[in-house]
Amino acid sequence: MFDTYIHKRINIILLIIVFLFMLIICKVFYIQVIDYKKINKLANGLWSRNLPIEADRGNIITSDGVNVASNLTTVSLIFIPNQINKNKINEIANNIANILGCDVNAILEHLNKKSSIERVHPEGRRLSYEEADKIDSLGYDGVYLVKESKRVYPYDKLLCHVLGYVGIDNQGLSGLELEYDNYLMGSAGSIQYFSDAKGNRLNRTEDYVQPANGMNIELTVNYEIQTSMEREIDNAMIKYNADGAWAIAMNPNSGEILGMVSRPGFDPNNYKKYSIEEINRNLAIWSTYEPGSTFKIITLASSIEEGTVDLENDTFFDGGSVNVDGARIKCWKHGGHGSQTFLEVVQNSCNLGVNTGTYSCLLKNLQII
Repeated sequence: MFDTYIHKRINIILLIIVFLFMLIICKVFYIQVIDYKKINKLANGLWSRNLPIEADRGNIITSDGVNVASNLTTVSLIFIPNQINKNKINEIANNIANILGCDVNAILEHLNKKSSIERVHPEGRRLSYEEADKIDSLGYDGVYLVKESKRVYPYDKLLCHVLGYVGIDNQGLSGLELEYDNYLMGSAGSIQYFSDAKGNRLNRTEDYVQPANGMNIELTVNYEIQTSMEREIDNAMIKYNADGAWAIAMNPNSGEILGMVSRPGFDPNNYKKYSIEEINRNLAIWSTYEPGSTFKIITLASSIEEGTVDLENDTFFDGGSVNVDGARIKCWKHGGHGSQTFLEVVQNSCNLGVNTGTYSCLLKNLQII
């Protein structure tokens, strides 16, 4: 009886041990096979660092092949605080501040940050090659220069409101730059290096991830037409001392915009020097007006083309107002123009005669009414 009890206890313990081993095996299998990529990524994140490499924005090109928005390769300054020699912090700050022409305290603030990678912004952004060479010659650990792309508009104010402009991080802020930002911006690359828990760089090969540049955009705008329009608009602004002027050239067969100008304009390369009204108001599409009497030509021309109106023989009586679908339309002349030929309707710019008389004749001819 006692032996049987002992054997049962041993069997239970063995089952528990086997069960625990099975759990351990399943867990190891889950870690090594199923959850491997996630855990490996987390582990690499503890000892790998990425120096970002900015992609070039896509170019914006006119229909005749002129590049009106391109890129200039520049460099920017980055610190890896854990790799900075703490005994040389003041020396590093003073030397870099002298090169950049900025306050030494601003550089010290960046150097003392606890971040793994510290971008020196705005003091160290978009550096000239001369500044970059001077910083590189210092040879300090933890001080890096990385490639960046600066947006440039080679023709200054040309197409300024249409193109828009970008911010310090090359993000589109207005115009086509904003509307198609997702296509133009591309995706950044990086240089991946490895360091220990204290941030000290390990002697391992760096991994380079190439940036993917943005897509180019081709406009319907024609460069020759655009430059001609801008020249004439600028001349008109000077001649008439105008507060504003704008123009649009369109292909009537396709609706393609061949040119668009709005003044006052601005230089997208230096947009911060201008007011919000100047950089954000494309008057050619922002200011809207009713066509008014200018549209009378369209309705009258349609009736003449369809042969529904005889300018000299057909007449129209203008009583001063008419009710159209519950809305009362009035003539600009109180009491109206009375009986008149359609030629006189045009001469008098009669609202009712041109807009309702010719339209009614056109509908009758089409047997709609």
